[in-house]
Amino acid sequence: MNFHFFCPRWGQEQMPWKEFLRLVKAAGYQGVEAGLPVENSERDILLNELAKLGLQFIGQHWETVCSDFDQYYSEFEKRLLALAAARPLFINTQTGKDYYSVSQNEKLIALADSIAAQTNVPIIHETHRGKFSFAAHITRMYLDRLPNLRITLDISHWFNTAETFLHDQPEAVALAISRTDHIHCRVGHTEGPQISDPRAPEWQEAVQQHLDIWDRVVALHRQNDRSICTFTPEFGAPPYMFLQPYTRQPVVNQWEVNQYMMEFLRKRYENFTNL
Repeated sequence: MNFHFFCPRWGQEQMPWKEFLRLVKAAGYQGVEAGLPVENSERDILLNELAKLGLQFIGQHWETVCSDFDQYYSEFEKRLLALAAARPLFINTQTGKDYYSVSQNEKLIALADSIAAQTNVPIIHETHRGKFSFAAHITRMYLDRLPNLRITLDISHWFNTAETFLHDQPEAVALAISRTDHIHCRVGHTEGPQISDPRAPEWQEAVQQHLDIWDRVVALHRQNDRSICTFTPEFGAPPYMFLQPYTRQPVVNQWEVNQYMMEFLRKRYENFTNL
């Protein structure tokens, strides 16, 4: 099984696409995870440079944030269709609202399924605070109701929402692992969605809790003879990233932390049979 790592655009938005993608390639990533630029010229630069550099593209949807459901539905459809037209490896979407009804969120999931079937681009749904998938026990309900629902697992959100490492919800975690197609490798903790630095000794319990989950996903992918396992190291920019008080300077370099996580996980999983 091959392990492919994708660099997030998040935190690097001010960097021109050509410069950003060349850094991504040089750093050893296999591709990028990003939304589409609004301007057609920027979009063309992105797609042309990806092809030129041999990088893969995961389309990321997060922009639909309006509260009105009908407006959300319309914007969601347009954005997914635009992403699918770019022919990404797949689309990862932050879908719905935690305050929408189950019926409303299921309509959005059904719309995504329809667009995936229409365009032949897989669409999977990220576990994320504020979305339909904001907590383990709630997502379990949707996974039980919708047997074809597939997810991007960002377990940091669930640890934060539950204020536990979910040892009291093993069934929900196991079901989520069984439906995971992609992993977001940010490390959170029980009081926040992101630790300051995964290299620091004081955070190793939180790191290990995430590794235990990711190991299980990788093991299941291997068991199911999947040829590729995909990861996005996604330590984020402020306000996710800790800042020094008063000066508001970042306590770590976001790019370096994500590259560390990529290299750490690549080494770990290339030697996975020895774990």
